[in-house]
Amino acid sequence: MRKAYLYTDGASIGNPGPAGIGVILKDEQGNILVQRSEPIGVATNNEAEYHALIRGLEEAIRFRVEHLVWHTDSELLARQWQGEYAVRSPNLQKLFQQARQLASRIPRIEVSHQRREQNRAADCLAKKAARSSN
Repeated sequence: MRKAYLYTDGASIGNPGPAGIGVILKDEQGNILVQRSEPIGVATNNEAEYHALIRGLEEAIRFRVEHLVWHTDSELLARQWQGEYAVRSPNLQKLFQQARQLASRIPRIEVSHQRREQNRAADCLAKKAARSSN
């Protein structure tokens, strides 16, 4: 598959607390290829954001995506990904490296930071998973 669109979000109740991820992968026509709402146990919001990205990258690799446009409402994640912010937390460094390793298998990735309202579907999936993570 040539091009796909990835929407990710992570949510945590308590930060850290019960956490979940929301992942949506769409093809160029806007058809949903993957939609995931998964509890991930106890994590911070930022850890959940990285877990969502990792899951989304795994799905993109599974579909043999060559050009991925990734949408996130996490300014921290987008800026860390682009090298504008350092990844200081040891927990996030580990997740960042895991995501980078997966991303190296996709020829082209663009990141798009957007408002939460524009990422509502992934946000709803992540919150639903966090609530069921108890």
